[in-house]
Amino acid sequence: MYPKLFSIGSFYVPTYGVLVALGFLAGLGVTLRLAKRAGLSAELLTNLAIYCALAGIAGAKLFMFLFDWQYYWQNPGEIFTLSTLQAAGVFHGGLIAALILAIVYMRRQHLPPLFTMDCFAPGLVLGQAIGRVGCFAAGCCWGKACNLPWAVTFHSDAAAPVPLNVPLHPAQLYETGVNLIIFTILYRMFNRSHRAGEIIGWYLVLYSIARFIIEFFRNHEQSLVAGLSLTQWIALGLLALGAAILVRIRQVQLAPQH
Repeated sequence: MYPKLFSIGSFYVPTYGVLVALGFLAGLGVTLRLAKRAGLSAELLTNLAIYCALAGIAGAKLFMFLFDWQYYWQNPGEIFTLSTLQAAGVFHGGLIAALILAIVYMRRQHLPPLFTMDCFAPGLVLGQAIGRVGCFAAGCCWGKACNLPWAVTFHSDAAAPVPLNVPLHPAQLYETGVNLIIFTILYRMFNRSHRAGEIIGWYLVLYSIARFIIEFFRNHEQSLVAGLSLTQWIALGLLALGAAILVRIRQVQLAPQH
């Protein structure tokens, strides 16, 4: 764990924030490269990326409050603390908020929805991969206790509330590794002949499956619902959405021409 990139007195630059920013820039770079190949406006997609990032931050925080509503109801002052501001929040909440805003923006700017989201999908998952390294550095989103050879142990008090001196699953790095694999698949798929919606559809399917499985290795402070975390239920919903997009594309492809 390395929560502080560098510090000067009481001031420090958080590693998590730097890596999230790098993830955003790397993802945006990939998106603009793919948009250029697809003939879409780089300016419109840059604006969309910024708006989605802001919506994603707000959505992640909102879902964090909803998931732990009992705690924040009893401790409302915690909503406005520095630790809450620095918390990553719930990624799926950010993803849902960003998707909703993206749909509205694309309709207003007359951008082809599925084609535009295809351009974003590879960059999005690359940004996630880099961001999860930031989570690992900060000590958030930690895994369950384990005795595996690759278990990680946090020692610094700056990692609180992660359990200290306890071997844990490096769940953050699990997701980083899987996301890099998904990025490679989607990027190569984009550069081949494909129908609009295939890339975002496969992103939703592959990432949702990966996140559903990784959740079994993560610590959960919230109560489970029917044996699954709320994040897993959201992942199942997004998996269904991705599958529906792919099925719809397949149906259109196989429809007889008149």
